[in-house]
Amino acid sequence: MAEKRKIFEEAGGIKPPAPISGLIERDPPGARRAIRAWLGLLFVLVLAMIAVGGLTRLTDSGLSITEWKPLSGALPPMGEAAWAREFAAYQQSPEYRLQNAGMSLESFQSIFWWEWSHRQLGRLIGLVWALGYVGFWAAGRIPPGWKSRLLVLGVLGGLQGAIGWWMVASGLTGDAVDVASYRLATHLGLGFAILGLIAVQMLALSRSAAAQMLARRAQEARLVRLGTWVAGLVFLQVILGALVAGIDAGRGFPTWPLMNGSFFPADAFVVAGDGAAWRAFFENPGLVQFLHRLMGYLLLAALAFGWWRARVSANASVRAAFAGAALVGLAQATLGIYTALYAAPLSLGITHQLGAVLLWVLILRARDRARAPLSQSIRGTK
Repeated sequence: MAEKRKIFEEAGGIKPPAPISGLIERDPPGARRAIRAWLGLLFVLVLAMIAVGGLTRLTDSGLSITEWKPLSGALPPMGEAAWAREFAAYQQSPEYRLQNAGMSLESFQSIFWWEWSHRQLGRLIGLVWALGYVGFWAAGRIPPGWKSRLLVLGVLGGLQGAIGWWMVASGLTGDAVDVASYRLATHLGLGFAILGLIAVQMLALSRSAAAQMLARRAQEARLVRLGTWVAGLVFLQVILGALVAGIDAGRGFPTWPLMNGSFFPADAFVVAGDGAAWRAFFENPGLVQFLHRLMGYLLLAALAFGWWRARVSANASVRAAFAGAALVGLAQATLGIYTALYAAPLSLGITHQLGAVLLWVLILRARDRARAPLSQSIRGTK
């Protein structure tokens, strides 16, 4: 029979159970850093895609290729006969017949290369995603819970290609000389959504799963909600900007703060032909630009409010993130005014679009900082 221990006797020989590791940290070594680098490459490529897409629209090059050939279209025309066939196909389009009749082969080639480069970037993005995803999966390098998240990027990329052709097809029938503005807005909106998703995933992978869980305990819920609302306003402003670009509304009112002497355009709900009044929200240049300007004012106020609310945060990274987004928002609004005053020249137009990308990423970053604040020393607190 075992000897009974006294109540106050030390249990010197008993060792506490060893902590069980791996419940949170189950990532393969270096996996997060490697996947983050891959996502960074995708981010740069999607950013280039948005920029080239904007230039393609501003140079009226988007309808130069009249067929959708996802695979064979990767090779450009080789030789005079191939160029003649491409040019002949373009000459059947309404854009050529109604707007570019008499265009030379050399002029056609200049717009062809813009659209071909845009599509080629899309193919490259798909290839980089597929090689990376399959490679990481085969090597067992994808952290737990991330397979479906990374798969979504590929699905959205494939959908973006289909929407791109759906957009182009709207400008190849009837008397259209441009793509439908709402289809252009859908295409650009999905591009921004993909870019934002990549940015959010990169932010999530910048720290270990354990560090993320610990940081979320200190999240500032009010600022997270505010960041979500402001991000929604930025996205809506991007859609409105695409509608402006789709119908060249940025060139019809080169005045500010009034629009050609009026606060609200007199013919705002007039639609060419027998179109219904609701189509004015997509097709009337005055109404579309008015909504874009109004949203700009609202967005600037929301960014300023976000900075004002975040200034009392105890975390320096949260304060800096919201302040940075507000400053870029102010610069973007100023640039938008100059873009309108100078009737949206190519250089200002594309710079304004890239400014929207920067603002989009910064507000997502500010929201992430509020959701999972960076650790800091006591000296870093306010």
